[in-house]
Amino acid sequence: MILAIILVSLTSFLLTAMLRKYALSRSMIDVPNARSSHSIPTPRGGGLAIVITVMLSLVGLYLTGAIEIAVFASLFFAGGLVAIIGFMDDHGHIAARWRLMGHFCAAAIVLFWTGGLPIIDFFGTPLNLHYAGYVFGSLYLVWMLNLYNFMDGIDGLASIEAICASLGMCVVYLIAGHTSLIQVNMLFAFAVVGFLYWNFPSAKIFMGDAGSGFIGIALAGLSVHAAWLSADLLWCWLILLGVFIVDATVTLLRRLLRGARVYEAHRSHAYQYASRLVGRHVPVTLTVCLINVFWLLPLAVCVAYSLLSGAAALVIAYIPLIILAVRFRAGETEGPRS
Repeated sequence: MILAIILVSLTSFLLTAMLRKYALSRSMIDVPNARSSHSIPTPRGGGLAIVITVMLSLVGLYLTGAIEIAVFASLFFAGGLVAIIGFMDDHGHIAARWRLMGHFCAAAIVLFWTGGLPIIDFFGTPLNLHYAGYVFGSLYLVWMLNLYNFMDGIDGLASIEAICASLGMCVVYLIAGHTSLIQVNMLFAFAVVGFLYWNFPSAKIFMGDAGSGFIGIALAGLSVHAAWLSADLLWCWLILLGVFIVDATVTLLRRLLRGARVYEAHRSHAYQYASRLVGRHVPVTLTVCLINVFWLLPLAVCVAYSLLSGAAALVIAYIPLIILAVRFRAGETEGPRS
């Protein structure tokens, strides 16, 4: 496993370097504008290194019998479809309706291989959604992959979140005795580590839609697979991804309430306001890492040890995150306070 981790990290690292040269040669440059959180023109599309590395890892894990066909097929084909859509969007532009259609197709692939959503324990009450589970499951998967794209706005943030969530779930799986998904989570995390070297502030290359969308659908897909092992594991995933879920959701709801065009680009997420307030990306990215490690992970571990129900732990986890999102003006107009 150690050899595999080193190989995966090195592959991602080298692929990102190659993609940076490719992006520069093709003028795939993110030029700062009024909606940007960066000030220096930077090549984009480096997240494709994560996609390729994870895809190769999935093939290796499947061929060695480390993961089941359902896990392999759902992540490989759904993730591949989202990455292709993102790659095309990084090179040009795809109309929002076609992107969304592709995203729902990817969600359908995941739900086909997983069999939908299992019975979920909601504050001690078993909740069986039956066929409605496919509807809610589709909305969940599509929202997760899109919110990950929304939250990929400052250097290193999306990478740090993916690493913390993946490695955090490895701890949860180990405690709960569900070890079948540890290897894929571990290799996924270190594929992102190889990219993070190039993306940590100040970023030498951006992730792009191909990488962020792929990570979003992959993490959401892994959470659905985990839910079939134990309903509590889905709650653990939602807890560990809490920073992204809360910031993106609060921002969307507040923009809807004030009548903003939610489909337009903006920089009114809490993390974007926070980065402008401190004037740098590093403190915000590291703060998110600390929240994940010292607040969200302990709560997920409590669920794994059955000290708290999943729903109760999620409420406890999200309350301060919602307060922080509001404190840092998530979804507010981007001008000065009135």
